[in-house]
Amino acid sequence: MKRMPLAQLLVLASLTLAFVGTVGGASLTFGGVAFSPGSTVKANVPLTAQEKSLAAQGGNVVPPNAVAVLATPNTFDPRKSWPVLVICSTSDFKRQNRDDLADFYRRIGLAEGWVLLTGDGPQHARNDTAAWRGGMTLAAINALRRSFPGSEKWPIACAGFSGGGKGVGYVAPLVAKSGCRVSGIYITGANEDHLSDGYAKIAPGAGFLNTPIYISAGRDDRIATVEQQYNVAGSIKRTGFQRIRIGTFHGGHEVNDAQTSIALRWFRELAR
Repeated sequence: MKRMPLAQLLVLASLTLAFVGTVGGASLTFGGVAFSPGSTVKANVPLTAQEKSLAAQGGNVVPPNAVAVLATPNTFDPRKSWPVLVICSTSDFKRQNRDDLADFYRRIGLAEGWVLLTGDGPQHARNDTAAWRGGMTLAAINALRRSFPGSEKWPIACAGFSGGGKGVGYVAPLVAKSGCRVSGIYITGANEDHLSDGYAKIAPGAGFLNTPIYISAGRDDRIATVEQQYNVAGSIKRTGFQRIRIGTFHGGHEVNDAQTSIALRWFRELAR
């Protein structure tokens, strides 16, 4: 074998270090904003014509951009495939999707090896509709695709708590109809089935009925009782969804960390 000249070795070494730096350092970008693996990054991202149309429903003023938030594990490497958790929050107390990401899902989601993603408007919507949430979420997903080539194939699960558990019934079918591979729907504290209505109105296709659905119910929940949540599961099943699991926990109207772990592991196992 011929020995490589020292100059060529030095060039190769510098290229290798530069490439490692783009993955492990701060030169990764999301929506044009630099970040390091293991951090949470916020970016202003553009809205497509469809996303603007969705945002305008209910008399809302269309904002100049959406605000996308991405949280990644310490080991995040965009050259690999990652499961993505998209979050839909309740509109109570003026909460936005990024609030629920930080308060309810980030710690457990990252520990389970998921990427977490949300899309919101720069300010609260005048009418916080499911269409508004859907348009902002699609803008965030499109930003993910532009930032990381190949991420359009990453499996996406959708999660919602309380009113977000109702809203996700529309966001998840919309995400699926946009061409995403929806690998699961995680619903906590929802006392009404909106997924059946979302499936009928958005029409993502019969294959969507194979989506795994995990319902987490607090035994002491007085807002969405265990009985109501079992009724939600029954309604979803009558629509045609077959892969449904219900987990209960000692607690009230809250997102339970142990239940979140169980749901995310189940989704990931089925997505293999």
